[in-house]
Amino acid sequence: MFDQEFLQRFRESNLKKAWPFEEAERILKNLGGKLPSKSYVLFETGYGPSGLPHIGTFGEVARTSMVRHVFEQISGFATRLICFSDDMDGLRKVPSNIPNREMVAGYIDKPLTEIPDPYGEAKSYGHYMNQKLKSFLDAFDFEYEFYSATDCYKSGMFDDMMLKVLANHEKIKQIILPTLGDERKKTYSPFLPIDPISGKVLQVAIIKTNLDKGTVTYLDDNNNEIEVAVTRGGCKLQWKVDFGMRWAALDVDYEMYGKDIMSNATLYSKVCQVLGKKPPAQFFYELFLDETGQKISKSKGNSITIDEWLKYAPLASLSLFMYQSPNRAKRMYFDIIPKLVDEYISLNNQYHQLEDLESKVNHPLYHIHRGNVPHAQTYGLTFALLINLACVCNPENKNILWGFIFKYTPHASKNSAIENEFLDQLVGFAIRYYEDFVRANKNYLVPSQNHILILEKIISMLENLPNDTDAQEVQSRIYAIGMESGYENLKDFFGDLYRILLGQSSGPRLGSFIKLYGFDETTKLIKMKINTKNEKNS
Repeated sequence: MFDQEFLQRFRESNLKKAWPFEEAERILKNLGGKLPSKSYVLFETGYGPSGLPHIGTFGEVARTSMVRHVFEQISGFATRLICFSDDMDGLRKVPSNIPNREMVAGYIDKPLTEIPDPYGEAKSYGHYMNQKLKSFLDAFDFEYEFYSATDCYKSGMFDDMMLKVLANHEKIKQIILPTLGDERKKTYSPFLPIDPISGKVLQVAIIKTNLDKGTVTYLDDNNNEIEVAVTRGGCKLQWKVDFGMRWAALDVDYEMYGKDIMSNATLYSKVCQVLGKKPPAQFFYELFLDETGQKISKSKGNSITIDEWLKYAPLASLSLFMYQSPNRAKRMYFDIIPKLVDEYISLNNQYHQLEDLESKVNHPLYHIHRGNVPHAQTYGLTFALLINLACVCNPENKNILWGFIFKYTPHASKNSAIENEFLDQLVGFAIRYYEDFVRANKNYLVPSQNHILILEKIISMLENLPNDTDAQEVQSRIYAIGMESGYENLKDFFGDLYRILLGQSSGPRLGSFIKLYGFDETTKLIKMKINTKNEKNS
């Protein structure tokens, strides 16, 4: 917990405060600076398990956890975080990215926890999706409590609030009806009965309500009156009402949600108030976009999955992506990964040079790691550099890249496993990224006669440099060769070198790359490219 002297000094400083700090302050203000009567402050995130959990789902928990950590530091209050799964929702359409789609299609409108698992691994479709979410949150070491809508409805946890919804049936309808089309208004009710025979979640008109019995009545397809209890899972609520009811039932103090449902926030708050509770402090975040600029969707499967991201990058890079500009829509695809990883490395080096607490609290990595920032030692190597090293040596395993790294930084002893753990992970990620995204897209430029003259100058330069020459000096010498080469734009000079040597249009600082790959190896690579040209001409 921060001491009051520091907090006063930090609040009065001219520093632009990190957004999690601003959010934590807003929650404290919403509470009137007092601990709620329940003796803790409740944070909540929501999850719709109709499709595989995507990174946007993870982002909501990550961002909420960042705010929660700062809130604990400035308030000293106990907190809880609930990750709530709406797994009693009826399946409205079959996601395109799951197996056994025809089988699942036979269960349309059934609660997700009543549909067989298409993966054949769990008790139900909903249970499988929930487990996928929990396994990742556990791997990231989040502290949370998982709540299932099915369990909450069927156990009776929501019974008191369901009866309050019933008592305020007409009042709640008047909150929601203005947002609906004319046809939907005719049949709308906050309650979605679970049909006793088919087990489907029905969207039907409620023709009677009985508060004394705690029931609602609707007409089935044969025009028979069917009466069901609103308690113990006999009904669930329409999602707009469910949102506000949940806030009231659980006494939620803070929730964030995507911009796509922001327009309904006032509805959730009004429902919560009708049910006798104060709405929580709220925060909306912008949506994530796929490679074409479209909103990512669980049902479309048009995003990077959690498992896919972790195949190519460390967890911290994903958390950094979530921290950055939550109120701005961001494109999320595989090609952003190298930049994110290198940005994390740069920020990590920066953080560990900070001395004052004010600067640390305002730093992205303080929030990403919730105050406990590990030192990501890379000895000056970047992820992009490792990927490009893989480009030229086509490694079969990590040992090949480590061989170059040991020459580059002899003090990076592999016996120090803890010290080198982050870098060792990066090596593995770089190889996978190269294999899956770079190798197939290589497009080498056959050097022209003018290129060969330039390449020969680089060879001559390298052959006359002492082995202990640093990367900056090598870069300066290559730059000088470029200045003398006749190119009007040095960007084109370096672009040609990248295409000739690496088969791609961009690349790392050549001085750093050559130092890592080695002077002798680089000379051999350049001579091979020249010989390839000569062989084609012979």
